[in-house]
Amino acid sequence: MYNTDSRAFILAIVEKYRSTDMSVNATKMLSEADGYNLLRQFNVPAPTFEIVQSPDDAAKAATKIGYPVVMKIVSPQIIHKSDAGGVVVGIKTDAEAKDAFNKIVSSVKKYNADAEIKGIIVEEMAKPGLELIIGGKIDPAFGRVLTFGLGGTLVEFFKDVGIRLLPCRDEEIRSLIHQIRGYTLIKGYRGEAPKDEEFLFQTLKNASAFFEKNENVVEFDINPLRLYEKGGCAVDARVIIQDEPVKIAEHYDPAKIVPLDYYKPRSVAVIGASDDKTKMGYAVFRNLLQFPGKVYPVNNKRDEIQGVKCYPTLGDIPGSVDMVVITVPAQLVPGIMGECGKKGVKMAVVITAGFKEMDADGRALENRMVEIAKNFGIRIVGPNCLGLILPPYKLDTTYVSTSPLPGDIAFISQSGAIVNAVVGISLSEGSEMGYSEVVSVGNQCDLDFLDYMSYAQRDPHTKSIILYVEEIKNGVAFMEMAKEITKTKPIVAIKAGSSKRGQAAAASHTGSLSGSFDVYMEAFRKCGVVPVKTIPGAFQVAKALGNLKKPITGRRAVVITNAGGFAVLSNDYAETWGIEIIDLPKTLIDELNTFLPPFWNKNNPIDLLGDATEARFRGVFDVLCRNEELWDMAILVNFPNKVLAPDRVAQILIDTSKKTDKLLVGTFVGGDCLKPGVNLLKEHNIPVFEELEFTYRALGHLSWTADR
Repeated sequence: MYNTDSRAFILAIVEKYRSTDMSVNATKMLSEADGYNLLRQFNVPAPTFEIVQSPDDAAKAATKIGYPVVMKIVSPQIIHKSDAGGVVVGIKTDAEAKDAFNKIVSSVKKYNADAEIKGIIVEEMAKPGLELIIGGKIDPAFGRVLTFGLGGTLVEFFKDVGIRLLPCRDEEIRSLIHQIRGYTLIKGYRGEAPKDEEFLFQTLKNASAFFEKNENVVEFDINPLRLYEKGGCAVDARVIIQDEPVKIAEHYDPAKIVPLDYYKPRSVAVIGASDDKTKMGYAVFRNLLQFPGKVYPVNNKRDEIQGVKCYPTLGDIPGSVDMVVITVPAQLVPGIMGECGKKGVKMAVVITAGFKEMDADGRALENRMVEIAKNFGIRIVGPNCLGLILPPYKLDTTYVSTSPLPGDIAFISQSGAIVNAVVGISLSEGSEMGYSEVVSVGNQCDLDFLDYMSYAQRDPHTKSIILYVEEIKNGVAFMEMAKEITKTKPIVAIKAGSSKRGQAAAASHTGSLSGSFDVYMEAFRKCGVVPVKTIPGAFQVAKALGNLKKPITGRRAVVITNAGGFAVLSNDYAETWGIEIIDLPKTLIDELNTFLPPFWNKNNPIDLLGDATEARFRGVFDVLCRNEELWDMAILVNFPNKVLAPDRVAQILIDTSKKTDKLLVGTFVGGDCLKPGVNLLKEHNIPVFEELEFTYRALGHLSWTADR
């Protein structure tokens, strides 16, 4: 795949560009010539070229290479050459080559008088072809990212690109090619012959190897790569390196897993407990009064708090204390952490704010607190957080107004306000929206997303996990853990920050095309995390995934309804959310014809008409169960009518679920009169929705796991 001597070549390039200031890890862009030579080490195609310093040398080089040629400026200050007038194409004679040399130099000096002109590169002119881009960049959380899509001068206009996190398998590279909208142009469009897809695949594979093996490369793009019916050629390339190898986030360390008993204290003390209803210490202690173990208020100004004997210090408490909740001012916390160590406390929930989120002094305070805790083996939740809730164990260390109900969903959030909201949802929705774990992670000075996810993985009460994510610092470890967890429990994520507002301009096209949100989406895809956009959607998807008998195998759907309008809308919504409404094969239609009335629509969605009886619905589902290989999900869409009661419609899905492991979904559109059917399906853990568009939106999210 690549030259085994490439490492020595790479090191030579790095040394050539190394900064003279050894204290700075400088970043710089290679000349086009050095970029081409580096890519060639990995068999990425590049044109023949020569760098010249005069008009006469330009003519000689062009004659040697063979007309027509392209000439471009070589200057570290000129990134986008065309913008500076630094490119001339279609040069066919010696006279044109000399004229092009002078024209480029003049244009560049006008564009940037301070630009250092190191010469003009003369290179063979690639014949016209389909213009694509291949690129790579380093994401600070997830590491190396490969980008591919339609290229050329309109690359930012089209924005038709896909990404993959490296390393990636051959099938992932092939799916990346097929993913872009412009794939139609690769496979052949309106009489055009197909382009060399196998060459493209191998070039992407070689570019991936180039990026993985070059630890000093921080970003690159080949734009355009021209693809032909046979072969292709890189027309332009940018490679950006730094003096020292890029540091990628660490792998997940199983040795750091927090033992389960840390989360299950026998006794809890609240430092800063209060009788003053305006203070945080009041709400925290009030919520802990339901805890079945021992609860101790600590306050040196009170003998009793909320009817419970109070202690002036942690050390004055008789017996052991497993967990503390700290609500006192930040400057007091390091000292209290020392008291916790002497008392043998295992876990400290630090609600208090005023640490690294504030300023440098706050960061120093937080570091001192962490250092003391580590010396004693204490694990920290927070600081600057709402706290930790484990409803099945009646442990609520937060100051939320009312504790949530117990259930089977773990909710882990980087926002305390979001936690407040989801607790409210639990109380309004009833027991069906209860939680096994609710965490506001805060500053994550010690325990982080991985720790709370690990707890949910091992917790017998948890069926599914919801994450509210603003930023993941160690994406590599996150993906490793998430990939392991999603083998047995689904993870649904709401990722904040999809807006590209404020995104910094990048030195290459690659940097501007694939923002951090896109990288998160690719990371989620690769490790099986299902992304959603709304909190209600997160709960719907988490609930549905948590109750699946087996993972969804694909996006092929059959829709069965007694409402023609909903059949038409189903096609529209399915297309929007990536659900494939399959064509029914003739054999299946013939089988349905044996019992359905002659005027049924003989298509998918299957419209059984407004007078559809229970027998019609059951007959269709019996046929589908005998032909399971054709579909991945079946959606029953029902509306209020006098022919069939909603609970009878629900029973059809319940009975069918005993015959198949495929995904069965109910959509009952019509309000309260359909509640008997909706409630019956919920009791039997069959996904049911009360709005048609949301059904397909949810299914689009659910089937994300089939794309891994």
